[in-house]
Amino acid sequence: MADYNFQEIEKKWQDKWEASKIFEADTNQSKPKYYALDMFPYPSGAGLHVGHPLGYIATDIVARYKRIKGYNVLHPMGFDSFGLPAEQYAMQTGQHPAITTEQNITRYKEQLKKIGFSYDWSREVRTSNADYYKWTQWIFTQLFKHWYNKDKEKAEPIEDLVKIFETSGNKSVNAVRDEDTPVFTAEDWEKLSERAKQEMLLKYRLTYLSETMVNWCPELGTVLANEEVKDGVSERGGYPVIRKKMIQWSMRITAYAERLLVGLDTIDWPEPMKEMQRNWIGKSLGAELTFKVEGKDLELKVFTTRIDTTFGVTFVSIAPEHELIPELTTPDQKAEVEKYVETAKNRSERDRMSDVKTVSGQFTGSYVINPFNEERIPIYIADYVLSGYGTGVVMAVPSSDTRDYAFAKHFNLPIIPVQEGEGSDITKDDFDPKKGTMINSAFLNGLTVPEAIKKAIEFIEQKGIGKAKINFKMRDSIFGRQRYWGEPIPVSYDSDGMPVIFKDAELPLILPPIDEYRPTEAGDPPLGRNKDFVSKNIELSTMPGWAGSSWYYLRYMDPKNSERLVGKDEEKILESG
Repeated sequence: MADYNFQEIEKKWQDKWEASKIFEADTNQSKPKYYALDMFPYPSGAGLHVGHPLGYIATDIVARYKRIKGYNVLHPMGFDSFGLPAEQYAMQTGQHPAITTEQNITRYKEQLKKIGFSYDWSREVRTSNADYYKWTQWIFTQLFKHWYNKDKEKAEPIEDLVKIFETSGNKSVNAVRDEDTPVFTAEDWEKLSERAKQEMLLKYRLTYLSETMVNWCPELGTVLANEEVKDGVSERGGYPVIRKKMIQWSMRITAYAERLLVGLDTIDWPEPMKEMQRNWIGKSLGAELTFKVEGKDLELKVFTTRIDTTFGVTFVSIAPEHELIPELTTPDQKAEVEKYVETAKNRSERDRMSDVKTVSGQFTGSYVINPFNEERIPIYIADYVLSGYGTGVVMAVPSSDTRDYAFAKHFNLPIIPVQEGEGSDITKDDFDPKKGTMINSAFLNGLTVPEAIKKAIEFIEQKGIGKAKINFKMRDSIFGRQRYWGEPIPVSYDSDGMPVIFKDAELPLILPPIDEYRPTEAGDPPLGRNKDFVSKNIELSTMPGWAGSSWYYLRYMDPKNSERLVGKDEEKILESG
């Protein structure tokens, strides 16, 4: 039997496929359609790794099978070509990231074609091409120009919100907004300056500026996402990462939490994957309760799913980033508090959540008063409390929570049982905090957990010390990066420092050339080296890598359309599919 001359035979057929355009999909609604989507790769200098074809081979088999069965198959490929690795290489060599990115893409395409995948290369997209990121920027502008109406569970134009403010204020507006948004009347709105009005609207917009605690890597000169930090150092390079407050663009993804949760029941995903998403969204039904600080005109608000256990609270723990720490710290505790905060707040949130073995904390010297029984309770700083979840304050019940229990044992704090019966002993293997009946809890004694929760919520609402509340674990995404090789954010700032969004006709805002890819001597992002951006007061941060890679599956539908993100015919196919 003759040897299989793969170099000759494979090339012959691959050339034939390319010449005949056999794998190109058209907008044909007469055939049943099938979309075989691969996660597009980041083009690194090393070329494809084994994980790429491992997944691509499976989808290619399915795509070929569907074509044979008469389907109009869309099987595209592109490149997630903005990112930190190319920028780091540019810092080291001085070579523009676009050059290395183009070289890497050429290498990737060569390898993908040699493997023989049935891709429709006529629909290739690259996130670093201006004709692509024009639409990433356009999506940003649409988010900036909208707010989320909870009554309709959808986003609506910000102009509609302004009309409501002008006629009736915001008291009746059921919107996702900043927690500190004040209630105002139409008359109050009318009296506001133009700057004050724009500041108020930022509290509602789906993209907004705020002072946010971020992971800052001085060596890389940029903010990092939680998943880019491990054990206090950057995943790429292993550089130290600190936690600090910065004015950042954020995206109000929490507005969509309920829609995301409900939508999971309507999609054909494996149940374990849907459960992972539910846990990430993290919906909690609970209550918000106010604790007054002893001897000070201060209050601490806590969110808890177990308001029934309030009689068992023996300490309150707050996040190391909490803004009231300086006011809560007494002079005799100041040195130790500052030392602990400096260490604790620089651990990534991922590390703090996952490290259940290490117990650490620091007494502030202050106390709160338990509103249920008037008991005096110490306030501790603890790194297991996260500033971004709930209120950044935890009412600790050592008899009902394993982390609170470990903390109380470590610091020799009281542990008051508030449940009795099977599964109520936290020291036993069968511990279940939701079992048993209430004890040591005054008017809640003898009730089951669900009964006690209901009665405790009625109690706090009658006394005006709290209210029922729904909370979500997911948080708004920090959207700005102090990098060069990414999509410019289409925003400039007026003389009052307020953001002004670019008009559609002004897009794309092209990533300009700069002479060096590091932050400026003044500490501004690399785009601060471009005189045009500085003189026009254009935003100097760029978008995160996931900005362009969140919607590429849509652009494959109509990749050459310069007038719309997706054409009308393609919209019809999407709607019917």
